[in-house]
Amino acid sequence: MGIGKWIALGAGVVTLGAGVAYAQYRDIEKPAYTSIESEGAFELREYEPMIVAEVTHTGDRRRALGAGFQRLAAYIFAQDRPGDKIAMTSPVMQDPPEKIAMTSPVTVGEGDETGSWRTRFVMPAKYTMETLPEPPADITLTEIPARRMASVQFNGSGSSADLADMEGFLREWIAENNLTPIGPPEYAFYDAPMVPPVKRRNEVMIPVE
Repeated sequence: MGIGKWIALGAGVVTLGAGVAYAQYRDIEKPAYTSIESEGAFELREYEPMIVAEVTHTGDRRRALGAGFQRLAAYIFAQDRPGDKIAMTSPVMQDPPEKIAMTSPVTVGEGDETGSWRTRFVMPAKYTMETLPEPPADITLTEIPARRMASVQFNGSGSSADLADMEGFLREWIAENNLTPIGPPEYAFYDAPMVPPVKRRNEVMIPVE
């Protein structure tokens, strides 16, 4: 990758600061991690174990994300269960539940984004599997062990085309840093839909050894 691309990616992160006042989810709890290495928009992170609530929808990726968000929001805000509300966290995460062979890059272009998509909310760190409210049958609580993730951060609407482009940049960075991918990509969306796209924070993440 040419130096111009690295500079452009790094510059994209700078614009995030101007949008803090508009970002609904910036100041709420996020998954805990240690930064191992960073280079512009790229970062290698060591995440602590976490619990996620997840739901799967089939169809267009954006519609699946919207449906997943609404379904999980109903759970955490106690709209379809007894008990107290659960605090909202950030980001909202999405990935295809199928395991994809690492010999072939994952493509999520605008014309081929229909499939089965999993949406996840990270549960606040104070909860355990035993203390979280029991979810409805279509929502699953899952424990994710500690893991190492390579990530790239960017602004925009988080379109499928942008996600595919950023995944390509991230895979180049992973290869250049002699890292080994061990799973499919995951997408992270940090801001509410009313935030202007230019100020939204998005990430593509790939688990590595």
